[in-house]
Amino acid sequence: MIKNLFIKKTLAQLDEEASSNKHGLKRHLGLTNLTLLGIGSVIGAGIFVLTGTAAQMHAGPAIVLSFMLSAFGCLLAGLCYAEFASMIPLSGSAYTYGYATMGELIAWIIGWDLILEYLFSTATVAVGWSGYVLSFLADYGIYLPASLAQCPFDFDQHGWHLTGAVINFPAVFIVVTLTALLVVGIKETVKFNNISVVIKIVVVLLFIGFGISHIHPQNWVPFIPQNTGHWGQYGWSGILAGSGVIFFAYIGFDAISTTSQEAINPKRDLPLSILISLLVCTILYVGVSFVLTGIVNYKELNVAAPIALAIDRSGGGLKWLSPAIKVGTIAGLSSVILVTLLGQTRIFFAMAHDGLLWKCFAKTHSKFKTPHYSTIITGFFTALMAGLFPIGLLGELVSIGTLLAFMIVCIGILIMRKTEPDAPRAFKTPCVPFVPALGAFVCLIQMLALPGDTWLRLGIWMAIGFVVYFSYGRKHSVARKLRKGEDI
Repeated sequence: MIKNLFIKKTLAQLDEEASSNKHGLKRHLGLTNLTLLGIGSVIGAGIFVLTGTAAQMHAGPAIVLSFMLSAFGCLLAGLCYAEFASMIPLSGSAYTYGYATMGELIAWIIGWDLILEYLFSTATVAVGWSGYVLSFLADYGIYLPASLAQCPFDFDQHGWHLTGAVINFPAVFIVVTLTALLVVGIKETVKFNNISVVIKIVVVLLFIGFGISHIHPQNWVPFIPQNTGHWGQYGWSGILAGSGVIFFAYIGFDAISTTSQEAINPKRDLPLSILISLLVCTILYVGVSFVLTGIVNYKELNVAAPIALAIDRSGGGLKWLSPAIKVGTIAGLSSVILVTLLGQTRIFFAMAHDGLLWKCFAKTHSKFKTPHYSTIITGFFTALMAGLFPIGLLGELVSIGTLLAFMIVCIGILIMRKTEPDAPRAFKTPCVPFVPALGAFVCLIQMLALPGDTWLRLGIWMAIGFVVYFSYGRKHSVARKLRKGEDI
């Protein structure tokens, strides 16, 4: 019985699934579109929102080092993702890779974890989007009632408390709008994303280029604030905690691999797009965190729109840039919400296609050829999370989910090199076993640096997942039925 929990999909089965086109998704995405999808997802909440939160709560000006540590871990994991993407051109990302290397139960754990990761990632960015929209409207004397501009629940060092608000309406609005766009089709989604990515790269470069002259070096002193006596509150442990909190910002290259079945040449283009997007985004992240903490003291950065705050604090020197920065940021965060919503629905699609979730998640629209049921359900719950909960809580949940998925992918490369040493690989992770082993270790260290409450919430989520798996998924597993010779 225990052995049956670890049924694997062979590479031959996965290749057959990819080539049969039974999934009903259309292949529209080339290298440029895939790379822009990655950048579209990575350059978002991490750079526009959580940079300030992580600096104020954990690392101070040393948030620059946190980003470098996260980038190093992501590079190691990205090299492992690239090998898997070149071998297994199917939607599902780490979930599908886990099915091929460690079996169904581990695949379920990864898939359920990815659902948490994408759900809260999208909600986190939506809350950040709301902050920038409210800041932009305020510049023109337009103010939403506080009851419709904040989440009703907040969570800090003192625990849960009510804010008096009803719902964060702007956050809900953007999620619902982009969910509708995703239902219409992947081509329309990609066009919107490409435009948004170009805008936000220009915005980031403008902020770095013009912001350098407004840096006050005293804001970097001390560069690594002294630890308060509590783990994760400044000092070197704060750098580790900061890297863990902002790690989810690199979810973009995971999102690329969820679109394998919509890529024209996935075995070639997926690895390249993963590595290119990672390189571009790391350079931009480090530049923005360097300038941001130089303009505004890190103690004041725990806000939903830190770059907007930096512009407002520049003493008028960057006021002329304010509208462009804020509009560009809003467009940029929109593309992140779009891509992470896309990734979430494709995870649902892959798991339902394997029988582990309800069949409605695998259905595609007769006209648009998109998984419309999973898209609408995803949009509903994401909008609910974004409308009710604060950005700090959401961000921590995303990071631990991302780190767990990346760690398992790194371990999967070690397993696949042993079990399938001769399988064709268009891209090979270099320096095996050193790179995947170190990647898994770096991810684990960053997970351990996250607050205990985050681990507790992950445990609760996983417990719910096991109930779903053993009550439904295990009984309807396509792989299990094929092994028994049953009809599917």
